[in-house]
Amino acid sequence: MLVQVKRNQPKLHEQLLEFATSHAAAELHVTQDVGRRNRIEQRQARVWHLPEGELPEDWSLLRMLICVERNVERFDVRYQQWRPSKDAAWYVCTRQLRAVQASQLVRGHWGIENRCHYVRDVTLNEDASQISINPGVFAQLRSWALNSLSWAGHLNIKAAREQLGWSPDQLLALCKLP
Repeated sequence: MLVQVKRNQPKLHEQLLEFATSHAAAELHVTQDVGRRNRIEQRQARVWHLPEGELPEDWSLLRMLICVERNVERFDVRYQQWRPSKDAAWYVCTRQLRAVQASQLVRGHWGIENRCHYVRDVTLNEDASQISINPGVFAQLRSWALNSLSWAGHLNIKAAREQLGWSPDQLLALCKLP
C-alpha cells in the first residue's frame, strides 16, 4: 500500500521529515523526461527504510519512506521562455522497495490522479461543489455518470456530456446499460 503524506497528518508528517533529515537515504533513483508537453522534468526518488518501533503504533505497518522531488522547466509559449518549478511529495509504503520501484509506483499513483480525479474536477467541477448534506451520495452519482459514459464507449467525457445534454433519448438509452 502506498499513501501520500500531506500536512493533514501533521504529527506523522513532522516525524517523517525529522527521520529523513537525521538519516541518510538508503537509495536514490533519478529519471528525466525531455520534450513531453513543453516541459523538461527531472525526478529524484529517495527511499528510507523505517525500522520497527520508529513510528507510533498506529503507523507500525509502515516500512518505507519515499520522497519524490520534481524539478520541472515548462516552456511558456506566451513569453517564449522556460519557467522552472520545484516540489517534493512524501509517501509511505507498507513494503520494502528499491528506489526504482518506488519511483514507478509513485508515477502509477499519479496516473490514477490524472485519469480519475482530474476528469472529475475538470468535467464535473467536483472541487467547486458546495454540497454539504450527504456529499458522498453526489460523489457516487458522479462516479456512476463517469462509469456509464466510459462503458458506453465515450473517450471524451466533456464532448459526451455536451452531446447527451442535447439528446435526451440517447441519455435515457445510456441509463439502460446492462
